[in-house]
Amino acid sequence: MNAALQKLRSTRDRITDTLRAEILCGQWSNDVPVREHSLAKRFGVSRGPVRDSLLQLSQEGVLVYQANKGVRVNSPPIEEQRQLLQSMRRQMETFCLRKCMDQLDKDDDENLQEILQRLTRACKLGKICDIADMDLALHRYLVRRASLELEAVWLGITSRLLMDYSRIDQFEEIIYEHAAIVQAVSDRDTEAAQKALIENII
Repeated sequence: MNAALQKLRSTRDRITDTLRAEILCGQWSNDVPVREHSLAKRFGVSRGPVRDSLLQLSQEGVLVYQANKGVRVNSPPIEEQRQLLQSMRRQMETFCLRKCMDQLDKDDDENLQEILQRLTRACKLGKICDIADMDLALHRYLVRRASLELEAVWLGITSRLLMDYSRIDQFEEIIYEHAAIVQAVSDRDTEAAQKALIENII
């Protein structure tokens, strides 16, 4: 990938991750319009990367396009949908964990520890948006190591599930549960890691 395309991708991903985290932690109200022009001005970019980011978040179900209203923040899933998405997420993550466990190395352990440390700092500071971002990043890391194709499907499911993340305030539990996942992965204990994942996905 050439430098220009890499820069564009990095900008797009940065905008996407920032907006996703803000929406998941409740900084954007449901049904609020999302304007390309104001976001382009905010991030200091052209509308192209912003448009790509909004498309990505719409595909994930975090945003939704409504005729005559444009792009708006979607509502969290209703309980029946939430239960279905939880089941799908558990199955997908445990599958990906089994698939990638034998491929993981010390670099992966260090990367997961770094994400866990950032998650822990965010919890201790009560920064909900950073917590949502790092929570997603930790789980996403393991899914990505298993399958880039499944990552795209998983991201849509998980982003929808986390749309009411602002209600979660049990910071010590968040730290404990994710530390258990990282430790089990570091030990290459697939059974313990799957158990920790299932207990965390609520």
